[in-house]
Amino acid sequence: MLRLGLLLVLVGALAACSAKSAASTGRVELVLDGDTIRLTDGRRVRLVQIDAPEEGGRECYADRATSELRRLTPEGSKVELVADPKLDQVDRFGRLLRYVVADGRVVNLELVERGAAAPWFFAGDRGRYADRLLRAAHDAQGTQRGLWGACRGAVLDPLHGLGSGPSD
Repeated sequence: MLRLGLLLVLVGALAACSAKSAASTGRVELVLDGDTIRLTDGRRVRLVQIDAPEEGGRECYADRATSELRRLTPEGSKVELVADPKLDQVDRFGRLLRYVVADGRVVNLELVERGAAAPWFFAGDRGRYADRLLRAAHDAQGTQRGLWGACRGAVLDPLHGLGSGPSD
């Protein structure tokens, strides 16, 4: 019985260490676009499971999506970076793939709720917030919030990223 108790304590301690290693913190240096930030220590973070319009291609709503991310993660603000064990940890550009938490809010989800981004399940992989992201996107789309009201032809396609119509 004592061995079972010790084993349970050990398993609990390992789980706690694993959970702690899945999250880290940092300070925002710069918002690069609607789904990417750079931290003061140089790490670049791509908000996982979402896609925002790209500024470089002058996609519809790109400037406003970037502004929304700046509002949620202003320069100098402290953020928590939460990894999802079901998903890739780094993308092909070397950016960390994380949920970003600021002021107790999951920024990835907040952007989708505001209509500034859409869910994107790269390679079909669904992380811990997949269902919530889809519900938020359908709600934003149904009420024409954000890009859904501003971008004629915007397409919600979580398996292929955000498709949009003409530039704004």
